[in-house]
Amino acid sequence: MDAKDILGLPKTPLPIPQEKKSRPQKDSQRKPDGISREVYALTGGVAPLMPSIDVSQLKRRPPSDEKITWQWLPFTSSARKDDLQLYHWVRVVNGVPPTGDYSFAKYNKSVDVIRYTDEEYEKYLTDPKWTKEETDQLFDLCERFDLRFIIIADRFPTHRTVEELKDRYYSVSRAILVARAPSPGEVAGHPLVKEPYNVTQETERKRALSMVLSQTKHQERKDAEVLAEAKRIAESRMAARAAEEPDLPVPSDVGPESAEGAVGPGDTISPANVQAPAAAIAPSTSVIADNASTLASLRMLRVYLRTYALEQMVQAASSSAGLRTIKRVEQTLQDLGVNLKPKVPTKAVCAEHLELRKEILTLLNLQKQLQYKEAEGSSFRDGSYGDMPGTAKRPQRAADQDRTFVPDTISFGVIPGDRVVKREQKRKGPGRTSETPSSPAGAHKRPRKMKASDL
Repeated sequence: MDAKDILGLPKTPLPIPQEKKSRPQKDSQRKPDGISREVYALTGGVAPLMPSIDVSQLKRRPPSDEKITWQWLPFTSSARKDDLQLYHWVRVVNGVPPTGDYSFAKYNKSVDVIRYTDEEYEKYLTDPKWTKEETDQLFDLCERFDLRFIIIADRFPTHRTVEELKDRYYSVSRAILVARAPSPGEVAGHPLVKEPYNVTQETERKRALSMVLSQTKHQERKDAEVLAEAKRIAESRMAARAAEEPDLPVPSDVGPESAEGAVGPGDTISPANVQAPAAAIAPSTSVIADNASTLASLRMLRVYLRTYALEQMVQAASSSAGLRTIKRVEQTLQDLGVNLKPKVPTKAVCAEHLELRKEILTLLNLQKQLQYKEAEGSSFRDGSYGDMPGTAKRPQRAADQDRTFVPDTISFGVIPGDRVVKREQKRKGPGRTSETPSSPAGAHKRPRKMKASDL
């Protein structure tokens, strides 16, 4: 019996009210001043990309002495040549309408198309593929449609491709510019003369682009596999060619062991911690292969930044060097006043920078070799063979073998052997027996004192 039975309450459990999940409160955004509530609701609180009116004019009220009205007035635009008169609403202040040109006439920009005379055409512009009537029609359409050659090709009366129309227009314009100039040097920097239109290259570019865009997914994967295989073959050939040429200049001629152990001017070296790095002086085949593979990968890119190429070549040159050696090379460059990255990374500057890094690595290696030889020579002069690694140590127990045994002084009433036995028994503890044979009975035993009963 429980409290529910005493009170006569049903035993069914009461439903536990579920806790309501608290919703995150939305940040209430205050409507900015100067914007109506309807316009702000339409934008959803998102600010427009460009303000339609200056913020300083939102709260500015017109002066009380100005009377502003809107009137339906005619206007003309200087962008039109037919003097067409149209109407629009104009803001009039104190009954005085605004004067001047139409406000949007300043956006009417047109291309200056070069025109030619009949004498110039007969003297400089004759072409067996083009007649004078077709050339005149082409230049009229170019002036009308602002060099939009897609529309010009659509409106041209005869069948001409876009490339043919461009080639004719640019060749005629270039010939007129050169003919009218007093000297060819005055128009040498003009874009039409400096970069002439190449119709063959443009046709080939569009053909290649059409082929690429019409490829299927299977063809794209196949082309990617072919390019990857070609890159791998080129890298392997470059590595093999570099390995076959012993006189190939290598950016880093230090091995991993000597690179880590290269020393600076302030370091010291001893024969105990130096090994002869005979294999470190010879160029490493792996370093040559890394350099060749880096050059091959850069050639496969075809277009790359020269700073990126310099970084790749520096990494390839320092691949076999340790972190300490790289830091010493950079410190040496700073001491010489040379930037770690050239400010003007031309081809000649990058080549000289890599050559300087190579010579610094060679200098560090030669310093290490010099200190090793000096330490080795000093060790031979001093005769300190014991410090050299691999030298047999002198026997330390020779003096002990020659020294004669002198027994300890016998204390009064104590025999040294008995003291040693007791010390060993105490060390072993109770319940442990010595594995060594016990001394014979009566040996080293103190004589018992005489008692009165023995007399």
